[in-house]
Amino acid sequence: MKEFLSNLLQNQPNPINGKNLAREYLQARILESMQHSGAMIPLAFHGGTSLRFLFGVPRFSEDLDFALENPNANYDFRHYLKTIKSEFLAEGYNVEIKMNDQKTVHSAFVRFQGLLYELNLSPQTNESFSIKIEVDTRPPAGAGLAITLVRRHITLRIQHHDQSSLLAGKIHAILQRKYTKGRDIYDLIWYLSDPNWPDPNLTLLANALSQTGWQGQPLTPDNWQKVIYEKLETLDWKAALSDVIPFLERQEDIPLITLENTARLLHQIR
Repeated sequence: MKEFLSNLLQNQPNPINGKNLAREYLQARILESMQHSGAMIPLAFHGGTSLRFLFGVPRFSEDLDFALENPNANYDFRHYLKTIKSEFLAEGYNVEIKMNDQKTVHSAFVRFQGLLYELNLSPQTNESFSIKIEVDTRPPAGAGLAITLVRRHITLRIQHHDQSSLLAGKIHAILQRKYTKGRDIYDLIWYLSDPNWPDPNLTLLANALSQTGWQGQPLTPDNWQKVIYEKLETLDWKAALSDVIPFLERQEDIPLITLENTARLLHQIR
């Protein structure tokens, strides 16, 4: 399987593209290991990487984010990580895992030592390449769940937040994140440009905002677009572009990432 990754990266135009593709392949393999260890029963996949795997958003992502939606289904974070490590070690990867399960959000870094050098993506022999896994063990209530079979490098059966809940999660990130993250804005544009995508799950969104100390007005079917637009007006759009550009599959998408375009999608200007 390591040879498959090496072949996958042939003819990549630059190291950034190569790293993005390598990360995505390793994400898929981690998801496969978690599937093997039963993680997809208690956990639901959400966040930017889920959007990439499940719906093909044309940007790469970094972390694997999950919500513990069924805590009675034998959730065992350490067992999942042990399975991940053993399966990669069996294929000749030099892998280490740093884990913290002492907080509400359980987290781990799966570190591949020297892999970028082996793949001719770095001149540094010992450069580490990490993928972060996070599990919110007390997620806000109200998420809708779905199960999807998807093929991205390998075939996966993934339990995840449904479409309206994924959008609610993205809106929560935009409203409450303490810094400007262009990937959030790009994803929002991608969501809103699909006329068939359902409106956000406002129950989940209200619970998430309450959990993180939201001081603004309650979001309703009539005002949620306006509230988001007012937040977007305060963001650093130059920083947003700098954040998202390295992850885009299509550089032609860069001119689309503007406040004016987002405002049109939010029906705030015509």
